[in-house]
Formats: sequence, C-alpha cells, structure tokens
Amino acid sequence: MGGAPLDRPVDRIGDRIDEDRSLTTRAREGDAEAREELLAHVHRLAHRYARARLGTYPAASELSADVAQEVCMAVLTALPAYDERGVPFEAFVYRIAAHKVADAQRAQARGPVTADVQGPAWPQGRVSSAEDDVVAADEASRLRDVLSTLSQKHQEVLILRVAVGLTARETADVLGSTPGAVRVLQHRALAALRDRWEVQ
Repeated sequence: MGGAPLDRPVDRIGDRIDEDRSLTTRAREGDAEAREELLAHVHRLAHRYARARLGTYPAASELSADVAQEVCMAVLTALPAYDERGVPFEAFVYRIAAHKVADAQRAQARGPVTADVQGPAWPQGRVSSAEDDVVAADEASRLRDVLSTLSQKHQEVLILRVAVGLTARETADVLGSTPGAVRVLQHRALAALRDRWEVQ
C-alpha cells in the first residue's frame, strides 16, 4: 500500500506558501500569465484529488477531468473575492474540490460501480506485461474497496496525505483541524485500513 509521505521541511513549505500568495495576488490584480499559471496549478491539484476520490466510478478518468475543470471555473469565479485570512490557497482549492467531488458522486449514485484503473508507472525501460497489469488493477481495485469501508474522515485524511501528498499542516488547513489531530486521525485510519486489508 505504501507509506504516508514524509512532511516537507518547514522552510520549503513556507517558500511554496509565499510563491502561492504572490501568484494569487498577481492573478487577482489581472496578470494574465499569473492567472494561467495559477489555474494550471489548481487543475493539477483538483485532478489528483478527484482521481483519488472517484477512481471506482464509471469512466473515472473523464469524470475526474470534468471535476477538475469545474474546480478551475469555480476558483476563477471566486478569485476576485478571495481573501486568504491565514488559510493557504491550496486549502481553499481543496474545499472547492471536495464540494465538486460530492456533487459528482451524487450525480453518479444510481450508476453501477466499476473500476477504471490505470496500470502502474513502471521503472523506465521496463515494459509491463499483461499479467502485471491485471495484478496491479486487482490490487488497486481491492484497495479502493477496502478504503470505501472506512469512515468519511478516515478516507479524506488518507486521500489528502497519501494519494495527494499534502503535509499534516496542509491537511489540517483543508479539514479545519490541527496537524497533531491530523496525525492521530491518519494513524487510526491506517490501522483500520491495515486490519481490513488483512481480513479481505
């Protein structure tokens, strides 16, 4: 399943927050280049999050791309009125993404659940075999099935920390919590996931 990502050093987090703040400010002031760069960043964040949340839905790739586009449009619309208020821009993006993903899940609620799984990224020079692809798809499908049995809070913290790669502080900003509480929640979520994985 892979371990949780290590927190990035505090100075690197601070540098990126400063860069995001500068980019956001320039985009709000009408800098077209900054706006394009910001929206590209938003699209990457939203798409990664949507793929993690919608991976078991029919046509998950297309659905995730649609959600990412909707998040970009929502951010663009909200940008003139955006006020940081001590919350990093990424937290603002993920809150919008969470709402858009929930909308997509409600819209898909009546459809059958199928796995739309892409094969793993193999090391350069190695070509995956059909057997590798089947095993990887089966493992990914099983992981998604087990993950779906966890509470919504446990799913969210694992997606943000492991799938998306946010730090504990960034995850806390998204969830309106504290880094310490996020670490405790993540520990409990991983323990629950491990227990359920072993009995499957």
